[in-house]
Amino acid sequence: MSGTECGIFEMAISGKLTKKLVENLGKGRHGDGNGLYLVVDASGARRWIVRVVVKGQKGKTGAPLRTDFGLGGADIVTLNQARERALEYRRMAKQGLNPRFNAQREIPTFAEIAQQVHIDRLPTWKNPKHGQQWINTLRDYAFPKIGRMPVDSIGQPEALMCLAPIWTEKHETAKRLAQRMKVVLDVAKSKGFRDGENPITAIKEAQVLPKVKAKPNHHKAMAWQDVPAFYVDLSGRSAMAAKALMFTCLTGSRTSEVLGMRWAEIDFDAKLWTCPAERMKTGEEHRVPLTDEMRKIIEPLQAMQSEYVFEGQKRNKPLSNMSMLMLLRRMKVEGVTVHGFRSTFRDWASEVANAPREVAEMSLAHKVGSDVERAYARSDLLERRRELMESWSSFAAGESK
Repeated sequence: MSGTECGIFEMAISGKLTKKLVENLGKGRHGDGNGLYLVVDASGARRWIVRVVVKGQKGKTGAPLRTDFGLGGADIVTLNQARERALEYRRMAKQGLNPRFNAQREIPTFAEIAQQVHIDRLPTWKNPKHGQQWINTLRDYAFPKIGRMPVDSIGQPEALMCLAPIWTEKHETAKRLAQRMKVVLDVAKSKGFRDGENPITAIKEAQVLPKVKAKPNHHKAMAWQDVPAFYVDLSGRSAMAAKALMFTCLTGSRTSEVLGMRWAEIDFDAKLWTCPAERMKTGEEHRVPLTDEMRKIIEPLQAMQSEYVFEGQKRNKPLSNMSMLMLLRRMKVEGVTVHGFRSTFRDWASEVANAPREVAEMSLAHKVGSDVERAYARSDLLERRRELMESWSSFAAGESK
């Protein structure tokens, strides 16, 4: 090795950055020396680039060709590895070789990037089940065909290999697959492993795949006229599932919201149940006014001294999310789902109570209006909703009001 090469090598294995700095530096471009930079995006993503001047090559203005090359994400490529790769690129540039076409880079596979994205995003999912579904879709439909391919070699033909076979037969699954593949490929590009347009975006914009008319998926609901008789049947049952179903019917709440309800969320003095944001589909706290009929259902359950209002078979564990559906089957109530009672309440609110749309929708914890309208709507209309829920409880329980 010549003296010049020794000098280059010595400079390559040291620099201004340290492992701690790489992990903690804020947004911007941070130089290590010898053309190597750590780039920290606004999102917090960290990637390496090296700036070199390719000998003998000139840009459009006739000036020496100075180019930035991605070396990979800092979560995958260590500081020392980045320095070694930067040295390789500088050597090629000095010889007049463009690193873009001559560098031997270690490109991760599609599956490797997808699995890392899954791990990184696990804390962001409210329900671990959703996180597992995210990676399962890729595992079942993408990994068998492109999982082992270097992520920089995946274009429209490869993406279509995954999407086309299920596009019409399993359209909803295919749409979710496309969205998740796009995320993986976008992340790969942000880490310096890909260039150019995302093939999923190109496929969508070119309308390569046929249009599929989505079939509405309505939850089967009980007619509101049948609720009083059904409620009387439920009232005569002692099973915890019956108590939970009565409460679900009266509140118009989702199954997960009711079954996850804890005593700490209930204020009996204020006649209020406050469901926290982390258990709401909208991600926002929701206040439910408690009627006298609702309180009749849950107050006796305090004697069980459980953490959950509707305790299941195991101590201090909630009732199973299938318990109410199985009760409906035992009662031989055909063509009805638990979620459908939300639609039943909504129909009654419109047809019988003549409730204003915003009051009925807020009672179901639906978002009403545009983002701007919601920003100005400071009230959740609690007292107006309380009146509506009192009327609904009286109707369901067969009481005159």
